Amino acid sequence: MTTRLYRNAAVFTGDAEGPGCEAFAVRDGRILAVGELDPVRSAAGPEAEEIDLGGAFVAPGIIEGHAHLAMLGEALDKVPLRDCTTVAEVQQRLAEARRADPEATRLLGVSWRFDIFADGERPTAALLDAAVPDVPVLLDANDLHSVWANTAALRAMGIDRDTPDPVGGEIVRDEHGDATGFLLETAAIAYAWGYLARTASDEDRDRFFDNAFRAYLATGVTGATDMSTNDTDIAALRRRIDRDGRLPFPVRGHWLLTATGDPEADLAQIDRVAALRDELAGLPGAEWLGIVGVKFILDGTIDACTAAMREPYANGALPDPIWTRERAVPVAVAADAAGLQLALHAIGDEASTIALDAVEACLRRNGPRANRRPRIEHLEYVADDTIARMAALGVTASMQPVHCDPAVLDNWQAVLGDERALGGFPWHEFRARGVALALGTDAPTAPHEAPPNLFIAITARSALDRAREPYQPQRVFTPAAALAALTAGTARAAGMEAEYGRIAAGYRANLFALDANPLSDDPDRLLEARVLLTLVDGAEAYRYAP
Repeated sequence: MTTRLYRNAAVFTGDAEGPGCEAFAVRDGRILAVGELDPVRSAAGPEAEEIDLGGAFVAPGIIEGHAHLAMLGEALDKVPLRDCTTVAEVQQRLAEARRADPEATRLLGVSWRFDIFADGERPTAALLDAAVPDVPVLLDANDLHSVWANTAALRAMGIDRDTPDPVGGEIVRDEHGDATGFLLETAAIAYAWGYLARTASDEDRDRFFDNAFRAYLATGVTGATDMSTNDTDIAALRRRIDRDGRLPFPVRGHWLLTATGDPEADLAQIDRVAALRDELAGLPGAEWLGIVGVKFILDGTIDACTAAMREPYANGALPDPIWTRERAVPVAVAADAAGLQLALHAIGDEASTIALDAVEACLRRNGPRANRRPRIEHLEYVADDTIARMAALGVTASMQPVHCDPAVLDNWQAVLGDERALGGFPWHEFRARGVALALGTDAPTAPHEAPPNLFIAITARSALDRAREPYQPQRVFTPAAALAALTAGTARAAGMEAEYGRIAAGYRANLFALDANPLSDDPDRLLEARVLLTLVDGAEAYRYAP
């Protein structure tokens, strides 16, 4: 049994109030001891292999609090568009990608931003046809809640005048009833994502997960809560477990529910998810992959004016939620009764109100339950009464600092158009009320790298454009509190806190080493920082190679 002692490090154990340490020892995949060098060396014994970390900063491995693993892996194969500032730049990048791969049968892109369009303009197929007319082009928006498609893609998806809008979504049409090339919310899921799922092979899906695991390990992530788990994802992850006996790091899945409009069909989803959870729990490798809950997408996004708000947007729109209160509550109660954790996507203040009504219904109808731990995802704009209710109900706020990078907020603020534009992402209010916080990235809706996410959390500045002024800097976390919310906080939200999220004796030896110290260095160092080493169960899962 090999014991390794790691020394000459600045060790953050995961406790925002705890002391720093300089060494830790690992044996049999777990932390043996952590603290000052001499007592750790004594615990490790004279035969321990000693490793000098050269003064690196060490923290518990990040548990990605809100992940879309397969989608991130697929996005890493797509044409990146987040940095495009005009439609012309998007067109140019797509044309270049087409010329670089003339044999491709379709062209996929990701992360275009709404602020590339002038006021009143929207994505159209004609704009994409001007760049790439001959093969299907499908471009995911930065928020991953809408898709921009060219004419060839509309044909490939089978969308015509008679194609119905799904519950909670819209095929945007012109005055003649023809699809314009813009799919909103569940229309993007049903038609664009459905088309891609039907045409992807098992080899493609395996590659997507390979991409995602590799990318996350390189940024210090050693666990993830996946928020869009489905049949094909489970099959791909099980193939990997059957092959390797494990995953690169543990994954806890929330099954993505579909609002069908049929109460019986909605409820039937819960029975199926509960049965799958139990099946996976009985298979070899269950510690690496498990279903823990369900995810409701209650509303859309503010950028697309599809988030459910109490008051209208600047353009007068006041959209309905994707899951109405009447539809959501019975399904939430059934999921809770089955022991499934609720994850409720709620970006607008009306959606978060519906989410808390569902949680209250679970408490009222099902009574007390250990480790219920409901969570609301995103919470971009919330009312004060929502924060107070979350504190009273013990609901976790699952938020993503990279979603409020000032460089991506122009359209977000413009479509709100009033004082709400200055009241978003109120981290400080959640902290003040004692609401548990779990921080993630929601990749690929935002960059997946950990250091920029941490940078925004502690500065409210932009990781994409350093010239930008910070957005509401009174919101910021201390570095230690942000790190705790990225590690111990996300582990607790996923029910993993007994073994993950801390560097402490008996815990899994999942951690990463960084060449910048967030606790003491200028925060700007994080934008250039490199993860030097990532350990999973004490084994080297990533090492930086200059």
